[in-house]
Amino acid sequence: MSRTVVVAGAGLAGLTCAVRLHEAGVPVRVLEASDGVGGRMRTDVVDGFRLDRGFQVFNTAYPEARRVLDLEALDLRAFASGLLVFHEGRRDRVMLPWKHPEHALSGVFADVGSVRDKAALAAMTARDLTVPDSWVRDGTERDTAAELRHWGISGEMIEKLLRPFLAGVLLERELETSSRFFHLIWRSFARGTIAVPALGMGEIPAQLAARLPDGAISLGTSVRAVTDEGVETADGETVKADAVVVATDPVRAAALVPEVEAPVMRGVTTFYHAAPESPLKEPVQVLDAEGIIADTLVLTDAAPEYSSDGRALVSTSVLGINANEAAVRGRLNQIYGDTSAWQLIATYPVAVALPAMTPPLRMRRPVRMRAGRYVCGDHRDTGSIQGALVSGRRAAEAVLDDLDPA
Repeated sequence: MSRTVVVAGAGLAGLTCAVRLHEAGVPVRVLEASDGVGGRMRTDVVDGFRLDRGFQVFNTAYPEARRVLDLEALDLRAFASGLLVFHEGRRDRVMLPWKHPEHALSGVFADVGSVRDKAALAAMTARDLTVPDSWVRDGTERDTAAELRHWGISGEMIEKLLRPFLAGVLLERELETSSRFFHLIWRSFARGTIAVPALGMGEIPAQLAARLPDGAISLGTSVRAVTDEGVETADGETVKADAVVVATDPVRAAALVPEVEAPVMRGVTTFYHAAPESPLKEPVQVLDAEGIIADTLVLTDAAPEYSSDGRALVSTSVLGINANEAAVRGRLNQIYGDTSAWQLIATYPVAVALPAMTPPLRMRRPVRMRAGRYVCGDHRDTGSIQGALVSGRRAAEAVLDDLDPA
């Protein structure tokens, strides 16, 4: 097959699409506006620290990731399967007992809800772990807040545990996300392990990019328009193609392909601080049940490679893109203790971090817009690494079907 395909965007979805096309024998050219691959998954090295932007942790339970990526080569560094919940001046430990038998009773004694709450949460988790995917995808849909109440979980547990946890996952505190997506995410946390590659999340798109031939990716090349011939770049070059796949963020995709309806996007800001030593000394996420912080963790407790000089690297995320570092530092003082010796390394506001997934949610949006024009990205599936990878595969398969219908 000699027809050429242009992919606009070298994020996870675009790279997955390009790799699938290349491995099927289709010449492909990837045009990326920025100076590197990865989109919302990149790693910068600043003052000897590895700083991830966009997607910041990887879940080993994502089935598409297991199919597409070489997980062993990523050299994953795992976090504990559980949480420390900070409220009323103390940290309560809540761990998954089947993964941490040494903390099997942590959830029982944690002050995050009643015995009845914990039994209801256990029943919901058991259901999510055992039923087929189709039961979750096709189940009754409501928002997440109503779904938790449906399972008999009280407002106390929602406020102390579930709302703060889900804020960091869904990037919203109102629990207005579709219950069907919530259950998929909840199951992935129960089944998988949260981890980061030893050399940063940017190793994931780098692994995909390495599977493409030399010269297939053009960096610093922004697509200004999709035309009848292919695409036009910002510097006026016309790149001819038999098919064009738009793999940009959804706002840009809607500008390039009128058929795309851009979803509402959630924003998040991540602060990276260097500390003389770890304030935790264990690789576990800390939830802020009362304050402004969505989640915070000491990355170097799981992946020492994130620091070049032995200092600890603390990552802290806050919803929105207008967070104040002084307010964040004040709350970190309460969570970790004295942070006066900490150094702010970088701040990453990401305005288009995750698409909103409110009901009614279409988990499979079309990737074929019209003949020769396709779109991929997590906004076409689910807002996650899994969704980005699946959408890239789906777009490539649609291209292959159209270029070689026999």
